Amino acid sequence: MDKANDIITNIIKEVLTALYQPFGAAVLMAFVSMFVFLYAREHGWKKGSLIKNIFGTWFRNFKESSTFRRAFLLVFYSTMILFRTILNRDIWFDPLGDIMGNWGLHNADGTLSTEPIENFMLFMPFAVLLLWAFKDEILGSDVRLGKVIWKSTVAVGIFSFGIEFSQVLFHLGTFQISDLVYNTLGGTVGSAVYYVIYRVRHKGE
Repeated sequence: MDKANDIITNIIKEVLTALYQPFGAAVLMAFVSMFVFLYAREHGWKKGSLIKNIFGTWFRNFKESSTFRRAFLLVFYSTMILFRTILNRDIWFDPLGDIMGNWGLHNADGTLSTEPIENFMLFMPFAVLLLWAFKDEILGSDVRLGKVIWKSTVAVGIFSFGIEFSQVLFHLGTFQISDLVYNTLGGTVGSAVYYVIYRVRHKGE
């Protein structure tokens, strides 16, 4: 009887784990798919030409619209971050077990850890792409260094906190203050890089 209970318990655990792990990716795919569905219905696309219309519309907009290209690159990079931090992670049974995280280049056991540098570097391009894609919405016409850094730091901080909170909520990693700080700091430096690039490109304006 005990063996049968163990088998049933193990089956239930494995099934729930199999459903739980891809939950975030499934929600993301369903969300995007429903946007495609709504767009197709609004434009009266027929079943026979659905795939052709989807790819034709995408490539046409990618070719003709710089705004679309910028937004695509931002979404693409953001999705890569989400897969690295949430969507492609194993279940973590104690997501609050190391809340302070790792602040240096060595773990508690003395082994080398490059995670702080990785987190810092990961969010630098994100900040640049974010400001590049939505410069008018975030900064308007007043592009000052202080404003660029402040707006970007807040946006990256919120995004990073959302990732850390999701790791706790779905048990897909650990909530670490060090990650939040290094992620946000990377966004701050990235915003400064964007400001330099913007000023070089708009020199004399």
